[in-house]
Amino acid sequence: MTYSELAAAARGNIGPHCRACPVCDGRACAGVMPGPGDKGVGRVAHRNWEAWQALRVNMDTLHETFSADTRATVLGRELSLPVMVGPVGDVQRHYGERYDTVGYNRCVLEAAAAEGTLAWTGDGLDASIMTEACGLVGSLGGAGVPTVKPWDDATLSRKLDEALSARPAAVAMDIDAAGLPFLRGQQPPAGAKSADQIARVAARCHDAGARFVLKGVMTERAALRAADAGVDAIVVSNHGGRVLDGTPATAEVLAGIVDAAGEGVEVLVDGGIRSGLDVFRALALGARGCLVCRPFVVATFGGGEDGVRAYLRELRSELADAMEMCGASSVARISREMLWG
Repeated sequence: MTYSELAAAARGNIGPHCRACPVCDGRACAGVMPGPGDKGVGRVAHRNWEAWQALRVNMDTLHETFSADTRATVLGRELSLPVMVGPVGDVQRHYGERYDTVGYNRCVLEAAAAEGTLAWTGDGLDASIMTEACGLVGSLGGAGVPTVKPWDDATLSRKLDEALSARPAAVAMDIDAAGLPFLRGQQPPAGAKSADQIARVAARCHDAGARFVLKGVMTERAALRAADAGVDAIVVSNHGGRVLDGTPATAEVLAGIVDAAGEGVEVLVDGGIRSGLDVFRALALGARGCLVCRPFVVATFGGGEDGVRAYLRELRSELADAMEMCGASSVARISREMLWG
């Protein structure tokens, strides 16, 4: 099934906030929260998508015939494509009753592993979300990335214990989640973290033999502080516009952040990436890999594990096509010179 077919199948099973649009570009759900939309006037999610579309690629077929190799090493693991399923913390709150978070996590974790990549799991006010997600990741031999919110120290310590016990590919923190409206004033509390606090989290993960990823970096200054704190990877992310209105698109800031982070930190990116061509664009700007989130929820509601696998295969096929048409025989050969202008 194609993504558009999966979206059509999801309609009636998903919602009422998500419309399962044929192209998940943030327009139909603008400003809708709870739901998959964004904060304030609701333009950031669409801006994310639009910025990728504005990037032109240089077609160049004057090269030897090859079959593009989409494999990539991300977070120390060889993946079949440089795309991972992004985290969702509370599926029922935002997307509907058909799947609870445990069932959704099981679906995407198993589908991603079967297709040779990773899914990230979310976190929420309900402590069981993290507990059950880590149990699932552990049952798959660590093939997943538990993502913790920037809780108070005591809560964060307990959640890190659970995450590290799964021996995952990495542990992530979506530090930008401090701005989620439904976390404000709640218990346990969540908020911003200093560079020293992040350094302690990174060291704890390293002591347990795990990589640490900081998600929600949108400036070169923050990338430098993250690198100094010892993180292994960052995700350039504005949380899909869900935490702050008026931010630039991730595509607009990615190249500068890649240059600032240097060779010692892997740079990943999310926000509006919907096709294999978008993945190509992100890699050309210097990203090591991409996270895609909302469309995988639609694919799950439309086709279950088979739907998630179908969408991953679609992304891989589209990426391979772009590589072959632009002269990149492998992911490592994708460069900024393959972008026009």
